[in-house]
Amino acid sequence: MRRDFLEKTLRNLGDALDEAGRAESSGPLRRLDPRVKLAGFFGLILAAASSRHLPVTLGLWGLGATLAAVSGPGAWRAILRLWAGVGLLTGAVALPALFLTPGPALDWGVTQTGLQSALTLLVRVETTATFASLIALTTPWPALLKALRHFHVPALAVVIFAMATRFIFVLLGIARDAFEARRARHVGHLPGKLRRQMAASGAAMLLGKSIQLSGEVYDAMRARGFRGEAVTLDEFRCSRADWAAAGLFLALTGAALEWGCWR
Repeated sequence: MRRDFLEKTLRNLGDALDEAGRAESSGPLRRLDPRVKLAGFFGLILAAASSRHLPVTLGLWGLGATLAAVSGPGAWRAILRLWAGVGLLTGAVALPALFLTPGPALDWGVTQTGLQSALTLLVRVETTATFASLIALTTPWPALLKALRHFHVPALAVVIFAMATRFIFVLLGIARDAFEARRARHVGHLPGKLRRQMAASGAAMLLGKSIQLSGEVYDAMRARGFRGEAVTLDEFRCSRADWAAAGLFLALTGAALEWGCWR
């Protein structure tokens, strides 16, 4: 039986999240101290977001692509999906700038300044999204939360991050189970109008369920002792490789800020 668009979207999203979780255990970035990765990638994100020169931003994007490629096939596939989604969204936002930004005219009403602005925005967003995703794809979630607390991120923010992540997985599981139950209870081809009504009722059900689950997830986490302080079995210790990676991150960030922002 053919699946409808909403069901396929939920299934693909769940598979992508499961694959992203499996990608945590592979790649050389996995062995780095989470604090080094968090600080290093944050610096690169800052440099990419501040860069005013397209070649510098492209170089940072290439660096992110290289790191994703060496982090294992799971991380690479997740990054490719991210690029497709971010590219479509950012492209839709930047499309009017091609025609409305003043500058020398090119073909089809596109201006040179508008084309450069749109490309700069697209590459900048893709680069920052790549670095942010690499942090999550190469770091176990409890270790990442613990690293955030090492940088004095408020416990309330850590609780929100932890609850949001857990809530997404729980809600996706409920959505997939609901669609499987619906498919098991009807036979034959349903008219398009009825399928749309069932999709709308399913969305309403998920909205009501999400409101109920938000409190239940929070109560479950509180019952298990979570107070915003992530606890892991491993203690953070910086090795020589971690210090070398920290120095490399610092050098790359400084060079990107020097050539992309300050010059």
